Amino acid sequence: MEIADLITPGSVVAQLRASNKKQALQELAKRAAALTGAPERTIYDVLIERERLGTTGIGMGVAIPHGRLP
Repeated sequence: MEIADLITPGSVVAQLRASNKKQALQELAKRAAALTGAPERTIYDVLIERERLGTTGIGMGVAIPHGRLP
């Protein structure tokens, strides 16, 4: 799967409401699971592991959480 397959107008989450990073990643994992068919927990684990390496935030409330699934 290519990133261009995932970044579509329907997959961009504008104005996501979350009180912390964990909650935001959980919501994104839920939405990504619906789009990809991959398990939500697996997606969340990959996202949180990637965030441990360094933030995917790019500023002004914008982030591009990402990771690699097997």
